[in-house]
Amino acid sequence: MSATPEPLRVVLVDDHPVYREGLAKLLLECGVDVIAQAGNGADALSLVEEMAPDVVVMDLNMPGMSGVEVTRKLVERTPASRVLVVSVSAQEEDVTEAILAGASGYVLKDGAVEEVVAGIQAAANGESLISPRIATMLLRRMRLDEPADIEAPAMTPLSDRELQVLRLVAEGKGNQEIGEALYIGQSTVRNHISSILMKLQVDNRVQAAVRAVRDRIV
Repeated sequence: MSATPEPLRVVLVDDHPVYREGLAKLLLECGVDVIAQAGNGADALSLVEEMAPDVVVMDLNMPGMSGVEVTRKLVERTPASRVLVVSVSAQEEDVTEAILAGASGYVLKDGAVEEVVAGIQAAANGESLISPRIATMLLRRMRLDEPADIEAPAMTPLSDRELQVLRLVAEGKGNQEIGEALYIGQSTVRNHISSILMKLQVDNRVQAAVRAVRDRIV
């Protein structure tokens, strides 16, 4: 008889207590253990360092220290605790800043709680989840913008298959969807993504998607 897996341990960071309590209750019903809550960045840093959660669910717009700044500090200080941004903002700048600060995923507050849970699970597994609506928005807006005036690090060229995989990643597709679209197994998808991350010199698939679109790779 296999042991029941331990529930994921989460710290919620949001300056709206009613929202925090409501989300905590919903997450508990989904089997996620909310071990602490914080209403500002300073408290969040202390709590995460003390309690070492699996995942930090982070709001962006808070008084004082922003969610992006808190995320950046958490990635530096407690890299074992992943950060999932849950925000009302679908603005390209907010999403890009959060991902480049080290967030493992980005979902919207008006989405279903199941999307937050999926983001928490992905982050805890060392993967990344970005809301499909956010991915579509990023793809559309970045393609309309002028190329970013940022000197990107040199990269090893991607193969044709890797470009196909990256294009689907940038559209917010999961491994199973990518495999079905390209008629390849999920283990092959994972291998391609590992190679893509190494070549793009990024930490996760969400950062890969942002760079792919920003730098016109796909």
